Amino acid sequence: MKEERISLLSRRQFFKGALCGSAFLSAEFLALKSRLNASPAIHLSQEQIPSIFKLPPLPYAENALEPYISTKTIGFHYGKHHQAYIDNINKLVQNTEFVKLSLEDIIKMSAGDSSKVSIFNNAAQAWNHTFYWKSMKANGGGSPGKKLADKIAASFASFDNFKKEFMEAAATLFGSGWVWLVVEGDSLKIAKTANADNPLTKAQIPLLTIDVWEHAYYLDYQNRRKDYIAAFVDHLINWDFAQENFAKI
Repeated sequence: MKEERISLLSRRQFFKGALCGSAFLSAEFLALKSRLNASPAIHLSQEQIPSIFKLPPLPYAENALEPYISTKTIGFHYGKHHQAYIDNINKLVQNTEFVKLSLEDIIKMSAGDSSKVSIFNNAAQAWNHTFYWKSMKANGGGSPGKKLADKIAASFASFDNFKKEFMEAAATLFGSGWVWLVVEGDSLKIAKTANADNPLTKAQIPLLTIDVWEHAYYLDYQNRRKDYIAAFVDHLINWDFAQENFAKI
């Protein structure tokens, strides 16, 4: 009887020890699993993605275009929207054939490829915005120098007619997009592109652009797109930038 009680007690101690050991192993396993799930080698954060492209600095202070474009609009448009396109293209080109290419080459190589729509959209929007910021300056507007002015007059009959056609194109572009002054062949043309598209995909050379996505003007002008366009043409166009682009042709 005494030996039977000792044997029973031993079995109870064994099972108790086994249960404790099992609980310990389960806790160890869960802790390890948690560490593995949190590992940055499995889920890269934004900070750990190599920054191939950087947000270019604005060519002026954020308040330089007031009162025509507010500091608040620049803060959101440049600091949020443009930055997002830069962040997205950096993510999208990782481990692809585009990783060492310029934005211009990425745009040309991905245009029209349905499997690379996100790459095209973000690369093109990153490039378009940089070009747009350079298309404006404080105390802009007016008219270009003689060489470009003569080319505009030859292509559009007069500078005033160019302004009228450019403003009408920007006002009537349906939805979101861009309006450009471009060189095509031997003449200048006004080009309208939807969403992220741009002249680089059409054998055209851009001289300047206006962004007519709503986020470019809505905080300042709400639904008055025409007022924003008029302010751009009369007070913001950077003709020096357009002339520099024209001189390179």
